[in-house]
Parts: sequence; C-alpha cells; structure tokens
Amino acid sequence: MSRRRSPRPTDLASELPPISYVWETPNRRPRGAEWDIPDPAAPGRLTPAIRAKLERIVRRAPEVMVKITGRTKGVVHLKSHLAYITRNGELDGETEQGAALTGRSGLKDLQQRWEDDAGLDDKRRRDGSLSVNIILSMPAGTDAIAVKDSARAFAIETFGHNHDYVFVQHLDDKHPHVHLTVRSLGHDGKRLNPRKAHLQAWRERFAGELRLRGIAAEATPRRTRGRIRKADRGAVLALRKRKVTPDVDRLAREEILREVRGGKTTERPWNARIWSRQDAIRQRYLDYAAELQRSGTARDDALARQIRQFVKDMPAVETRRHVLKRELSELADNRRRDAEQGVIADQRGDTRGDERSK
Repeated sequence: MSRRRSPRPTDLASELPPISYVWETPNRRPRGAEWDIPDPAAPGRLTPAIRAKLERIVRRAPEVMVKITGRTKGVVHLKSHLAYITRNGELDGETEQGAALTGRSGLKDLQQRWEDDAGLDDKRRRDGSLSVNIILSMPAGTDAIAVKDSARAFAIETFGHNHDYVFVQHLDDKHPHVHLTVRSLGHDGKRLNPRKAHLQAWRERFAGELRLRGIAAEATPRRTRGRIRKADRGAVLALRKRKVTPDVDRLAREEILREVRGGKTTERPWNARIWSRQDAIRQRYLDYAAELQRSGTARDDALARQIRQFVKDMPAVETRRHVLKRELSELADNRRRDAEQGVIADQRGDTRGDERSK
C-alpha cells in the first residue's frame, strides 16, 4: 500500500517564478541569470547566488550607474566630445587595443582615424550616430583604481569583440567615474543601438566586475527598492534650484487643481499595475524570507529577519501625482487654519477694545 507524501515545505519556492522577477527590469526577451539556476541537488532551495544577491540588496550595497549621456551625430560633434572627455588631451585615454591615448597628438590621431572610418561608412544616415557615449560611475569614496579597472574589463567584455572605443577616467568630481565612447558601427556591419534591457545587463556586468575587485556593488532597478518614481531630469532640477517653476510642475499642478475643483478624480490605469507589481515584489521577498527561515540555520534566520525589515522600511507606493496632490491638500489645510486663527485673533482684539471703552 503506497503512502501519500505530504507536500514538502519547499514546494512554495518551486512554484514561484524566477527570483530575478524581483530585481530585473522587465524586457521582452528575458535572459537567464546565475541566481535563476536551480541547485541540482535541491531544486526547491535557494542557491548561494540567490543568498548572496539578497544579502547585498538588504544591506543596501552601493548601486552602480551606467548611463548613456548622448550620441555624436557628426565629425565635428565627435571631435568636440573626444576633446571634452580627454580635457583636450590633458587626460590619458585607453583604446580597445589597450593602447594609451596620450596628449594632443594621441587625441588627434584617434580623431583622424575615426573621421576616416566615418567617411567610409556609406550606409550611415545623415542623422545616424558616429558614437554612443556612456558614463560608468560609483558613489563618492569608492576606490578610483578599482572603478577604472572594472570599467576596462566591462568595456572589453561588452564591446571589445566588435566595436572600437576609448575610455577616460575623471577624478575631478566626488563620484569616481569613467567616460566610455563606443563607435556605433561594429566590425560586423551592425550598429550599436542599446535599449533599456541592455542598460540593465550592462549595470549588472559592471557591478560584477567591481565585486571581483573587492568593491560591494549592486545593479538593481529602483522598483526593487520599492521606489516607483523616476528621477527628475537634470534640466528640471536646475530650474528648481534657481527657484524657477518648470513647465512639468506647473502643468501637473494645474491639472490636479482642475480635478479638485471639478470634484472628479481621473484614475490612471497604470496606477493599478504599479501597485500590483509592488505587492508582488514585496510578497516575493517575504516568501523567500520564509524559505530561508525554514532551513533552520542561524545565518539564514538572520538574513530572513533582514529581508522582512527591508520590506518594512520600503517607502509608501506613491506616484508623483499622488505626492503633488497630497502636498497641495496640506497647503490648502494650512491656509484654512491660518485664516481661521486670524479671524479668532481679530475677534479677540475687538472684544478687548470693547472692554477698554467701557
């Protein structure tokens, strides 16, 4: 007579989607990640790669920045950008061949070579880019040598097989960073056209190179940390710093005021998706915390507690519109209270005046 087996406590983890759902940017063609590869001996258990990533996240390891700063569209623009990142030849650069780019003569040689190659590219559209300009950065205090070595390894791994490039490190800013300029046209005749998923993959690769050199680094999207609002653009921040109201702020306020005065609130369909996704992410963390606690080891139990605290400390799920609406509501309440207090003060003053006249 066969016995019925009770469900194992690890069945929950095996039914969940890959853990990368929590911290990867969604894209149409998901790629496999080391933390998604199950342990052959115990497929339902969390692997060391998953544990390591969870530990970095809950301990808030510094986040890397990999950002496309622009594209050069012509030979003059390209020369200007190369002169900028090398400070007109004062800073040394390094090419994909490992050759040092030194002084103004080295800068001119590179500019001339890329200009000649651009002239041979008869398939490039008039508005097509000659290069893609990237910046790789880490927070203040990070070892600058490790940042440069990691950037070099990143560039070799990402572009060395197909694209010419040059990179230069800048140390005149509190954040150690490297400017990487990559020729758009590859040796295979295809053009570099990075998308959102590429940027996330690049961030993970750069963070991995930093960790190999002893630097704690992570590359998680903001939604992993419970943040749903995009960072404001530099131009918007500059206007606010000058006490100038950007158009985006003014138009948002006007729209909310119209809604309040009209007594109608327009529901955005994407708000429900944002809340639903955040609920799923936070619940996923808690599910894996429960799985860790079931292992019975002191280390996993401590990590489970850290994960639960991490979820508890996540910010409230508020869109920019919700924050603005709350701020306007608080401002209106404050003005109403001030007006009421002013009326009461006036009434008290009138009463004292009547008493003195008696």
